[in-house]
Amino acid sequence: MSEHFLSPDDVESQVFDWGVLKWMSTPNVTGGERFSAGVVKLKPGKGHERHTHPNSDEILYVIRGEGEQEVADETREIAAGDMVFVPEGVEHGTVNTGWEPLLLLAVYAPPGPEAVLADLPECTIVPAGELPTVDAAGGD
Repeated sequence: MSEHFLSPDDVESQVFDWGVLKWMSTPNVTGGERFSAGVVKLKPGKGHERHTHPNSDEILYVIRGEGEQEVADETREIAAGDMVFVPEGVEHGTVNTGWEPLLLLAVYAPPGPEAVLADLPECTIVPAGELPTVDAAGGD
């Protein structure tokens, strides 16, 4: 694996009942210390509860699909090409409102929240190079 060029098969998957995350750039993967970046795939009709990242700003860029994004007291429909900025400590949540997976690029600055997600009891880690199974991903 190169620290400069990565494919999804090069990194582990964080699997939840609502979807899968692949952190393509973290201090452990690329050595970059200023941010982390990964792909979030939310299943149709699924999402995750409102939460905060106390020490990191977050950017979400919609690659494919559509959804509903909450940031603080504001809720908006999001679709491919939209970007969302979530300042550190601000409550936010995302729900896929479409029939296909909602694919997002997520960036944390500084890195850290991706490690917190991995430690959650509802997270299943699937090793790099292995596909998440239907059971591990909570079904479709």
